[in-house]
Amino acid sequence: MSCHCHEHEHHHHQEHGHEEGNALVLWRAVAAAALVVLALLMKGWVSVALFAAAYLIAGYDVLLTALRNICKGKIFDENFLMAVASLGAMLMGEYAEGVAVLALYQVGEWFQDRAVDKSRASISALMDIRPDCANRLAKGQFSRVSPEEVAVGEMILVRPGEKIPLDGVVEEGVSSLNTAALTGESLPRDVQAGDSVLSGSVNLSGELTVRVTAAYGESTVAKILRLVESSGQRKARAEQFITRFARVYTPLVCLAAALLAVVPSLLDGQWLVWIHRALTFLVISCPCALVISVPLTFFSGIGGASRKGILIKGANYMETLARLDTVVFDKTGTLTRGVFTVTKVVPAVGTEQELLALAAHAESGSNHPIARSVEAAWGGEIDRERIDSVEEIAGQGMAVTVDGRRVHAGNHRLMEAAGLNAPHVEETGTVVHVAADGVYQGYLVIEDEMKPTSAQAVKELKEAGVRRLVMLTGDRKAAAEGIAAALGLTETHAELLPGDKVTHLESLLGSGKVAFVGDGINDAPVLRRADVGIAMGGVGSDAAIEAADVVLMDDDPAKLPRAIRHSRKTMSIVRQNIAFALGVKLAVMLLGALGIADMWMAVFADVGVAMLAVLNAMRAMK
Repeated sequence: MSCHCHEHEHHHHQEHGHEEGNALVLWRAVAAAALVVLALLMKGWVSVALFAAAYLIAGYDVLLTALRNICKGKIFDENFLMAVASLGAMLMGEYAEGVAVLALYQVGEWFQDRAVDKSRASISALMDIRPDCANRLAKGQFSRVSPEEVAVGEMILVRPGEKIPLDGVVEEGVSSLNTAALTGESLPRDVQAGDSVLSGSVNLSGELTVRVTAAYGESTVAKILRLVESSGQRKARAEQFITRFARVYTPLVCLAAALLAVVPSLLDGQWLVWIHRALTFLVISCPCALVISVPLTFFSGIGGASRKGILIKGANYMETLARLDTVVFDKTGTLTRGVFTVTKVVPAVGTEQELLALAAHAESGSNHPIARSVEAAWGGEIDRERIDSVEEIAGQGMAVTVDGRRVHAGNHRLMEAAGLNAPHVEETGTVVHVAADGVYQGYLVIEDEMKPTSAQAVKELKEAGVRRLVMLTGDRKAAAEGIAAALGLTETHAELLPGDKVTHLESLLGSGKVAFVGDGINDAPVLRRADVGIAMGGVGSDAAIEAADVVLMDDDPAKLPRAIRHSRKTMSIVRQNIAFALGVKLAVMLLGALGIADMWMAVFADVGVAMLAVLNAMRAMK
């Protein structure tokens, strides 16, 4: 039976609807322009009716939003300004002007939507959406069903390489599980009959039969996903600059226009002249160049970043990236590769090469990642003829006969169980002790490999003025502190569960802008909670990529300082455009108030400024 991924279908419908809405905005601008041309060719009331139709087509939603906001008491925003200025122009008989104001505004909005959509489409392409199915065992037969259909107490089969779909207890089979998606812990966990397993872990080696102990809705994965959704609601998005700007600008402009209409009229009695000037002043004050160029600069910036393999899901995150004060890293898969290598070989007798050869033969019967790394370090061909009676002791290691010698390779518990005295080794990595025929041979240290660019990334972040660099990890304290010291991080917190990560992150929020960088399902709640969540897109889990605000495509930490520099560059272009547009705007407003500039000069200044600002905005692509 096939399984459906309902989430994805729903998401797709939303996307589709959004695109239709987007195309509609452009069509409306085009239709309005066509009607204006027709209206200019016509005379009398026909012309006026065509202008009115063009006006409504171009801006009915702006007018409705302005009305709705006035009812809610949110009077002064850009919708209000657009509505007053364009209505004023219409009432004064400057019809083409009134329509142009709204049509230009819509085009600017369209650019902004395009930016977000483009980014969203790249994100969806990234998500490899796998419907997770369960193999239910009933009457000796397996059937593939969706995890929601499996009841508590039923048996499921989990083959090597599959995700465990539901929480349960192992009935039969021995395997090791990759729980990195849940705990962020890179070392696999060995399980056997009687051990409990969590949904979301990946079964690495053996077949497991699992008795389900929790329905899908109560399973670990479902709970984590719910946690992600609820923490998403607790983060207020940075408000758009223009809306913030309009809150101050609009009341000032409206007040100035009202004074311009009333005060001189009281002195010279020429009411019509001054009302006309006041409305011209309002039309001039309409910040079209701003409204178009600011979203467009962000759009170009987002496009430019995505070419560098940095996906930014919205303009507000770019603003936050430019002002980062604290960066919090997850360890495994973010700063380290989650790949293991032998970093130290310490023989008690004989040479390093002999110890490695012994360990490699002993571990060859296991397909645990640690065993793989020992074989890789030795680099020779394993001779199966020399190996006899292989026994894997879950959670401890291997007991194997090599060339007739009984060899034990594993952790301290294995040595104790074999009645051997192994030294207590304080190392940051995982220690594998080796003994042969009851004689201790030495130990190997195996560590998670650092990403080659991690140290460089930390150095560049410090140069970029990021004040605090923190690492949160589920890993052991010694391992975490070793890595933090090697990279030059300012603080580290180890042995954390996913819930603890959120608590730690919340203690950092508030002083400055905080980014969290992670890659696993367990990081999703923290990614949502940070001011800006940054996910590793190459190996990252679906949940992390969904929850993040920024995705680094190829898991390269060095992309983070690059993203910050890129965002700062984009923000400086935004500031140039704002200063330029407002400077020209204020000059023309002054001329309008003095009666020197008329409506068309106002539109000309506006469109000219907009064009120059747009050209400047395109630089953000580079």
